Amino acid sequence: MAINKDLLDILVCPLCKAPVELKADEKGLKCTQCRRVYPIRDNIPVMLIDEARVDE
Repeated sequence: MAINKDLLDILVCPLCKAPVELKADEKGLKCTQCRRVYPIRDNIPVMLIDEARVDE
């Protein structure tokens, strides 16, 4: 199940406040500015800086 479009529209990176986008594999949300990827667990985005990894 993909993340709801309305939810994606309001989510931002908690670190830099830039928009996030759903990764192609649908396993994370990637910040468009700082490139951090926040995981999605049980269809719930985990928007915690400590849980994110930086994607190259």
